[in-house]
Amino acid sequence: MDGGPRVPEQRRPESGSEESTALRFSVLGPVRAWRGPVSLNTGSPQQRALLAALLLREGRTATAGELIDALWGDDPPSQALAAVRTYASRLRKALDAGVLVSESGGYAVRGLPEGALDVAEVHDLANEAEKAKSTGDLCHARDLLGRALALWDGEPLAGLPGPYAEAQRVRLEEWRLQLLESRLDMDLEQGCHAEAVSELTALTAAHPLRERLRELLMLALYRSGRQAEALAVYADTRRLLADELGVDPRPGLRELQNRILQADPGLAEPSAPAAESVPAPLRPHQLPATVPDFTGRVSFVSELSEVLASAEGRVMAVSALAGIGGVGKTTLAVHVAHQARSTFPDGQLYVDLQGAGSRAAEPETVLGAFLRALGTADSAIPDSLEERSALYRSVLDGRRVLVLLDNARDAAQVRPLLPGTEGCAALVTSRVRMVDLAGAHLVDLDVMSPEEALQLFTRIVGAERVAAERESALDVVAACGFLPLAIRIAASRLAARRTWTVSVLAAKLADERRRLDELQAGDLAVKATFELGYGQLEPAQARAFRLLGLADGPDISLAAAAAMLNLPVEETEDLLESLVDTSLVESAAPGRYRYHDLVRLYARACAERDESPPSETAAALSRLLDFYLATVSGVYLIERPGDRLVDHLEHTEHPGLVFSDRHTAQDWLYAEAVSLLACVRQAARPETLRRAVDTLWAACDLAESGTNSKEYEAVVERLREVAQEAGDSRSEARTFMALAFVHHVSGSRFDAAVQEGERAIELAEAEGDALTSCWSSNISGAVAMYQSRLADAEQHFTRALESFRVVGDRTGEASALCNLSRTHLATGRTESAVALARQGTALYDDMEHDLRGANGRYALGLALTRSGKLAEATECLQEALRVFRDRRQRLWEGMTVFRLAELDLTARRPAQAAANAEMALTLLRGVGGDWRQGNVLTVLGRALTGIGQLDRAQVCWREALDIFETLGAPEAQEVRGLLTPSAAV
Repeated sequence: MDGGPRVPEQRRPESGSEESTALRFSVLGPVRAWRGPVSLNTGSPQQRALLAALLLREGRTATAGELIDALWGDDPPSQALAAVRTYASRLRKALDAGVLVSESGGYAVRGLPEGALDVAEVHDLANEAEKAKSTGDLCHARDLLGRALALWDGEPLAGLPGPYAEAQRVRLEEWRLQLLESRLDMDLEQGCHAEAVSELTALTAAHPLRERLRELLMLALYRSGRQAEALAVYADTRRLLADELGVDPRPGLRELQNRILQADPGLAEPSAPAAESVPAPLRPHQLPATVPDFTGRVSFVSELSEVLASAEGRVMAVSALAGIGGVGKTTLAVHVAHQARSTFPDGQLYVDLQGAGSRAAEPETVLGAFLRALGTADSAIPDSLEERSALYRSVLDGRRVLVLLDNARDAAQVRPLLPGTEGCAALVTSRVRMVDLAGAHLVDLDVMSPEEALQLFTRIVGAERVAAERESALDVVAACGFLPLAIRIAASRLAARRTWTVSVLAAKLADERRRLDELQAGDLAVKATFELGYGQLEPAQARAFRLLGLADGPDISLAAAAAMLNLPVEETEDLLESLVDTSLVESAAPGRYRYHDLVRLYARACAERDESPPSETAAALSRLLDFYLATVSGVYLIERPGDRLVDHLEHTEHPGLVFSDRHTAQDWLYAEAVSLLACVRQAARPETLRRAVDTLWAACDLAESGTNSKEYEAVVERLREVAQEAGDSRSEARTFMALAFVHHVSGSRFDAAVQEGERAIELAEAEGDALTSCWSSNISGAVAMYQSRLADAEQHFTRALESFRVVGDRTGEASALCNLSRTHLATGRTESAVALARQGTALYDDMEHDLRGANGRYALGLALTRSGKLAEATECLQEALRVFRDRRQRLWEGMTVFRLAELDLTARRPAQAAANAEMALTLLRGVGGDWRQGNVLTVLGRALTGIGQLDRAQVCWREALDIFETLGAPEAQEVRGLLTPSAAV
């Protein structure tokens, strides 16, 4: 921004000429006027005060006496009337003809176009917001109020003299606060509690006696899981009101305190939860499409529909369908759910729990998706399974929602996902009978009756073809074991081949009856049915089906599939789409494909049995790993130009994707994260181990993402085990380094990080793996610094710096310089700390390295803060924040906001410090670990003390102390000192 005056937006006039010359006025800040884009001279403060008085009368006439009173009050100068006339004359010349008119001895401003005055614009937006709110469209109402509030540009009528201007300043500021309270109230209604805490903390500091803001802050804290702080806000408010005004809090505030003390369930439930920044999907409709040829199951449909209809008035209705794979559980459940939609007007939720696979969906992950679908903001979703489940039940309270939990593993996976509230219901499908699911209505689904099976076959193939060969059709469905999935596959093949007769299909099935002998043996029946479709595939289709089923990920992208098959993308797409047509593969999304878990098992059995040569299965997985390693190396390099890591990674024989810009590269990394990590885990074998380890190193951003951190760590652990078993010291060193990095980032396992870092250095040096040794020393130094072992930290960083210089890695050299700056800062060598950080940042800038340059500016900002150069420090940290936010580096975005809070404290801006510390807490939810949270809470407590919220500060410090004592961190001693009575006042 250039720092010049803000030109208010205006509504677009009908003609371009009007747009270029229209008058506009601003009073919600300095009084200004524009003709089109040109700023007009509105004269002296008294002349502007007269203009403001006329503008705020909304076209009504002000007499000369009223204007004199407005400008000078009870003590006007002797020439006041002449002065008013002079001001009016000058304004008339400056404005358009006919705008300032003389009338009945007074003056008026008339004929302004719509949107010409910012106050009028605010009125219109506020009225529109009220209408939107009354219709339940809170997202639009919030947006309108946000636009209205953005029209304020500092103090209204800034710098104007006179009693009228003073009175209007008070009125307009009160109006702004009322609109702001309305918008914040909507924030809480929509579940944006954590974000609101930061803003409300700053507002309560600026307006300490405004009880409505305190009430909103209490509610935001409570809904964020911070009950003790919410109660502390009440205690702070009561003390302040008694000291300043000699009164007690108003009844509404006292009532809220009592409801918090009683943990009133109604407080935890936003009345209209919604997703951040987008219209709230208050009524999710997630059911998959029902099949148009649904057949039979009449008694089951009736039974299940009756149970669902009984949900009204009951705590919860649950039906659990069990049966073998392919028996039609999902088809039946989806059909019944669609029929029952009118009974559940508040929406339907659906999830495939993948219970038959090796990696079933985690309940906490499912709850996160459900809460988002129900409108809960990401920042309002807690971390633990228990908290998510409780919030889920609260959000569903009072609603009538149907939840379809498909393909469940067992009752334990299902229990946290049940609504548990009156009027809601759940349908569950599983391969196991859930006798331990309390209160569930159990349904055992068997194969179809012969009549139903024939009816389904007929609906797909066509009545005319079946009628001519009814006996052969009966032979077909009997060969399918009356299993719906097998019937559908067989019928689909026949329907796609108009030259075949039913008897031809029956003969083919008869030839394969030896494979179908096992139809009576549980899940082997499913395998036999898949054989029907697989046997009809062309060789290229069959190869694609077998090989792609080897990949462990939940789905596979078209590009990754092409790499596995070693085929062009266009040819691969044709093959996959043909497999989708056979129902053997599903299209998960445009350009992504997936297998039903049972189909995947069958495809792998086919690969083991049919792939020739057998080594092709390993080769296909090797090509997939090459694809990920090559692609993620490119992503790493586009994010970190000039970094030498890619020169030290394993060579790949097959190429990956090439990206033209970092946004596309970054999007790919996070979209592909789950499949990439699954591939790396699958490659934890001696022959592919080194490439797997290097893929993880290049994908290190996933370790800091919060979303993928736990899975990243689990994969590293597995690779380390394999490396140790295989005696591969190079891979073992890199896995120890990766684990040290993960634990350092976690902010809670520093002792483990110390051991892993030391082991990584030892192994890397023995192997001559210079870069691993360098980075391991760098990470070990960071851990030592966090543990206040400053001499060890400096030793590690100095060693890393020398080693990076030896291997010619300028990126690593810059990192070590910036880290070394931190140790100098911690030991009181501020001047050298600034110099080192400047050197590191200059190196990054020389390489045009935005992301790592942000790390340099982060370190430089810390050093400059300590040296008292606060303006430059702020500039450095703000620039780092912009980059971290743009690159989705949530951990470092949160930490930079935290450092800005520290800077605000140094600058004696406690209200801004408190707001930034609150924002840091929100950003660091789920990333960074408890140790960093403890540090933020410590700073937040200091800032709250500075704005008089002493009880709340004590709550923050007690929480920080609990964290540090649990971790055995040295920071506990400092916090104990803050908790003494003398320190709290």
